[in-house]
Amino acid sequence: MDKEVLIHVKGLHMIDSQGEEEPVEIIVPGEYYFRNGSHYLRYEEIVEDSRKPIINYIKMSPKGMEVRKKGVVNVHMVFEQGKKNMTYYSTPYGTIEMGIAATNLFLEEKDGGLNMKVDYALDMNQEHVADCCLAIQAQPKDCKKFTL
Repeated sequence: MDKEVLIHVKGLHMIDSQGEEEPVEIIVPGEYYFRNGSHYLRYEEIVEDSRKPIINYIKMSPKGMEVRKKGVVNVHMVFEQGKKNMTYYSTPYGTIEMGIAATNLFLEEKDGGLNMKVDYALDMNQEHVADCCLAIQAQPKDCKKFTL
């Protein structure tokens, strides 16, 4: 795959107590690298009320996925099948302890692109708050058929 890619990130949080779904979706230009058996993506995310972007780094392999955010928000999330990983999500408003327990991981390489899907349970401050799904797709920037 080319270094310059389009990255489609789609997340869905199923919030238990309200029975509501909270979708999140972005499509951004980014960079792709493959090293030591892992796929790497890097992209910038602009958030409201901030002049500085959040730099996102995603590492994907058949073993799992890691997501790092650096900027006004800082976090290092690790998704491993059947394992609960703890982390701290730091924002300008405070820090939240998070637990991430991946229940399903799927990595697919096809048509010069990359697809990763992760289902996981999300805990905040030791309490289960949502069952989530995160799908990440990367395709060459000059791809004629960017499929969602």
